[in-house]
Parts: sequence; C-alpha cells; structure tokens
Amino acid sequence: MSSLGLTAAGSALEAIDRHVPSLVEDRVASRLAAQDPDLWGPAARDEASRRLGWISLFDESREVARRVTDLAEQLRAEGLTRVVLAGMGGSSLAPEVIAATAGVELEVLDSTDPDQVAAVVAEDLERTVLVVSSKSGSTVETDSQRRIVEHALKAAGIDPTRRVVVVTDPGSPLHEAAQEAGYRAVFTADPTVGGRYSALTAFGLVPSALAGVDVLALLDEAEDALGVLVEDDDANPGLQLGAALGGTTPLRDKVVLEDRGSGIVGLGDWIEQLIAESTGKDGTGLLPVVVQAGDPETTWDAADLLQVALVAEEDDAEAPADGVRLSGSLGALLLTWEVATAVAGRLLGINPFDQPDVEAAKAAARGLLDAPAQERSADAVVEGVEVSGPAEVAGAEDLAGVLAAAGALVPEDGYLAVHAYLDRHADADLAEIRADLARTLGRPVTFGWGPRFLHSTGQYHKGGPRTGVFVQITGEAGTDVPVPGRPFTLAQLIAAQAAGDARVLRGQDRPVVTLHLHDRAAGVAALRTAARGR
Repeated sequence: MSSLGLTAAGSALEAIDRHVPSLVEDRVASRLAAQDPDLWGPAARDEASRRLGWISLFDESREVARRVTDLAEQLRAEGLTRVVLAGMGGSSLAPEVIAATAGVELEVLDSTDPDQVAAVVAEDLERTVLVVSSKSGSTVETDSQRRIVEHALKAAGIDPTRRVVVVTDPGSPLHEAAQEAGYRAVFTADPTVGGRYSALTAFGLVPSALAGVDVLALLDEAEDALGVLVEDDDANPGLQLGAALGGTTPLRDKVVLEDRGSGIVGLGDWIEQLIAESTGKDGTGLLPVVVQAGDPETTWDAADLLQVALVAEEDDAEAPADGVRLSGSLGALLLTWEVATAVAGRLLGINPFDQPDVEAAKAAARGLLDAPAQERSADAVVEGVEVSGPAEVAGAEDLAGVLAAAGALVPEDGYLAVHAYLDRHADADLAEIRADLARTLGRPVTFGWGPRFLHSTGQYHKGGPRTGVFVQITGEAGTDVPVPGRPFTLAQLIAAQAAGDARVLRGQDRPVVTLHLHDRAAGVAALRTAARGR
C-alpha cells in the first residue's frame, strides 16, 4: 500500500473540491497511465506523445538498477568509493536528493565556477569514479566538467576510461562518443522521458546506486504509489495536489515549499525544477519558493501564495491555512509530484513537457564566448562591490540601499530572484540572504546558484509572468581552470553565462541588477549584513 498522505485547507481545498470531480470524470489519471497525449490539448499533442514514458518505466528501471548494483560492487572492490556526478538540471538534482536522503556520499558537480570545480579535482582522484550524465552530451557545463576531470585523471597517471560511467539517451552524440572511447560503462535511458521527469530512470538511479543507495527499494516505493496515482478516484493524491497547484482562483502562483521534518533532504530543490520548468511559459506558471521551516513566507497570508508543507509520515499536523500538507516515502513523492505537475499543466492550459525559453540564455552565452562583448564598466562601486543596473539602484549610498532599491522595483504581485554565480559550497553562507531579503521586502524571494538554476527556474523567469526582479551576484575566482580542447576557461564560461542570462532578461524588460565581488569572502559578508538592513 502507498504511504502517501495529503490534507488541504483554504483555497487549496476549494480548488481540490472544484476540479478533482471533473478530472475524475475526464479519466485524467487512467488516460495518463495509458500515455494519452491529448490530455493537454492539440498544441501540446506532438511533444506529449514523446514525453510520457515516465509513467511506465518500472521494468526498464529495475533492469538498470540490477546492472548498476553489480557495477557498484565491482567498483567498491577496486577501492573506487568516491562518486562524482557531472550533470545539470534533472540529471543532478534527483540523484542529489536520493543520495542525501539515504545518507551516502555523492559529490555533485553542477557548476562552472572555477573554484568549485578545481576543488573537486584537487583530491582523492585515486578513489574517484566520474558519472557523466546528459541526455545529449552537448550540455556545455557537463562537457566541460568531463573534460576537466578526465584531464586531471590522466595527469595523475590514471586511465580515465576505467573511471568514467556515462548516462545518456540511446543514439545521442554522447552515447556514440562513449562507445568509441571505451568508457567503463554506458547506461541509456528511455528517450521518451524528459530530463525533469527522469528521477526514476537511469539518470536518477545510476549515480545514486554507485554512491551506495538501494535503488530497487526506491523503485518499490514509487511502484506502490503508482496504483493509487493512476486511479480515477476523488482520493487520488496526484489529482488532489495537481488541482491545488493549478486550480486556485485567483491563481496562487507562488508555491512556498517548506520542509517540516520530512526526513527527505533537498526535495524542494528538485520540486522547484520540476514545477518551474514545466509550468513557466506563455506568460503563466507556478514559481516554487523553497524556504526553511519558519521563514517569512510561511507566515504570510498574501493572496498569491500557496503553502505546501512537507512532513514526516507520522506527522498528523493540520495543513497550512491556505495550502497542502504532504507526506510519503521518497519514491512515492517523486512520482506524485510528477503526476501533480502534469495535472497542474492541464488546468493551467499549458504544455508541461516543453521548455521554449531555456535555449535563449544558452544561445546568448555561446554568442558571448564566440565574440566576447567589450567589457562594460560598472555603474557604481558601493562598499567595494561593483554595481550595475537601473539608476535608482546604482545611485544607492550603501549595499543595504542597493538591495532595498532592487526590492522597490518588485511589483505587488511579483518576486525577487537572487542568482549567485559563485561556489555553492565555499560561499554557501550567502544563501542566508534569501530569508532576510524576504523579511525586509515583504515579497517572496528565491535563491539559485548559477548556472545550475538556468536548467531549473530559468524557464519560468523568461516564460512566466513578467513580475520578477533579478539580482545577479558574480565574483572573482581564486583560480581559473582551462577547459581541455575548448577555446575558453571556466572563468570565461561562467561570466558569459551570467552576462547572457542578464542580456535575455533585459531584452524582455525584466529589471536586472548585477553585483560583482572582487573579494568573495568580504563581499559575501557585506551582502549578508546588508540583507539584514544594516
């Protein structure tokens, strides 16, 4: 039996009562199980017909799980116990949650920050296995990470072909290159599963199993939930959650994700990518706001906020006043959120399987790498930080004033997004400014590490409602790392990614403020102080 538990209150309960009966009458759950591409209308039919394999993946995934479990035993017998995962978006977020929840070590390399990447290749190469995870292999971040780690292994006298495991789509350029290179193992996943729905495919299972997770048990949890999630029944938690997400009137389009001791580590970050990239398009969508327990947004009653509390299975607390209380095992919740997102897409009238605006920032970054723009001087230097942006921001006297001026640009129904193109481990303290800024501004604030967020909320920023204000934080790295076989370094790449995203956002009349730190440690400390209004 499934361990899922869902209760709702306020506008979320009203949305469930209003929409679930018609979802049941329209047989949405059973049609999803049958992979009916007509569920999202004629415009989405072609894409949907090629993106519904995630609902029926268990036989193939169990075979992958058995094969990778055997490989994991071989690698451990050889003393190869450190697993580094090079991947972006769904290829890294799901394994990170799975491994962290199981309490096993998995190093996720999802950055182009030179300091962060250099730290990964600076130690423990003698026990390192690299998992290269990409549907196509053309993702510039993942390709660069692979090249750098392979170079480091060779420099240490280690044959990289014995240390590289590839996860990709069959017939992809990476698949062909991996076979030609003779890598240790190549796993292919069902190409009818999009990246953000791929948690229970080889993309989620291979790195997790190599790190030591019992992924067969994870699949058992998900399959136990499947029977409930494909039933045309008013009690179906996938239909209920989807109705709560996409069916409130007026739409509560900021989804506050609060973990109240669920025991599942980092699930909000995975949900953020799934929802934002699936729904943020055509001027509509849902913006996940990932918070800590007790953060400001959890106590607000703003009309555009939907509260979602993730709790332990034994927790019997009530649902938030306007929101949902959800519990379950990790495998069950992964599949439930995928179903709910597909249902929410139907209610919102969008195609939940495409990402039409993600490519824009990638193209802008490639253009800046091929033909770098002339370096632009900052509009002002405030407390040692270079500030560029609208006049009212650049004219502030101190960093607290800069942040306040940026916040003043946020409309009544809007949000502030902070994007830090830094080392998410060494500079982790910077993330604390999210709650402080929300408390000061009185509006939802999101925080993302660049360039990883580009594969997550980046779609919503360009395709969703034009209510966002964006604060980029960039910084000088302590080192730089050449990308072997490519005419650029990581410092040049991450700078192009930040500048490219800013260019696209400004081209859509989104306000962008860029703060460049010459001294990272001092700049992070100054911004933390400024975010508290001091």
